[in-house]
Amino acid sequence: MADKVKLLAVAKPRDIETKSFEIIDSEVPEPRKFQGIEWQIVRRMIHTTADFEFIDLVRFHPEAVASGLNALRKGCTIVTDTEMARCGIPVRRMNPLGCEVRCLINDPEVIASAKQNSTTRAHAALELAANKLKPAIHVIGNAPTALIRLVRLIEAGKMDIPALVVGMPVGFVNAAESKALLMDCDSLPYITISGRKGGSALAACVINALAEVVLSEKKLSSDCS
Repeated sequence: MADKVKLLAVAKPRDIETKSFEIIDSEVPEPRKFQGIEWQIVRRMIHTTADFEFIDLVRFHPEAVASGLNALRKGCTIVTDTEMARCGIPVRRMNPLGCEVRCLINDPEVIASAKQNSTTRAHAALELAANKLKPAIHVIGNAPTALIRLVRLIEAGKMDIPALVVGMPVGFVNAAESKALLMDCDSLPYITISGRKGGSALAACVINALAEVVLSEKKLSSDCS
């Protein structure tokens, strides 16, 4: 039985990723719904999940890509709602850009605040990050409470508008609703998805796709100098 399985010949991790992108490109031929950097982002989301449905679910604010790239070029701070999302954005991509990725979910101040105010730790972490770290990019892949709180703070004028919000909470309780709330906030550059799907790995891969664009720019600039 095993002899009948045709395996692709790939030797290195980078080769696997490259071949995966080639397969995705071949299965989503031109003309595509997304072009340029937006397609690079959506393609990486498909690569992360093996789910082509994201072609119909991803939503981009008109300023999201440009604003996110500019923040990464400046060496920004990125805050995630989970340790999983933080770990999904590797230092090998962030260090060359001078970017820092933080997650405050286990911060003692967050734990104490959540307990005192009967909120989720994600909610408390969002407020602490907004007040102390003032991140340029928020990555929310798990907690609808964090995304809802972020939007509410911005609507109330109590938080500076970040360069980008990658808002992709997953689940059945307020996940779809929190993303709909984000999409209603016209002043806030976002990359999100419609409906219940999402997750920390998915949200992290969006930052990885943007980072690869900036890293390619830096390499091209270095090669030309």
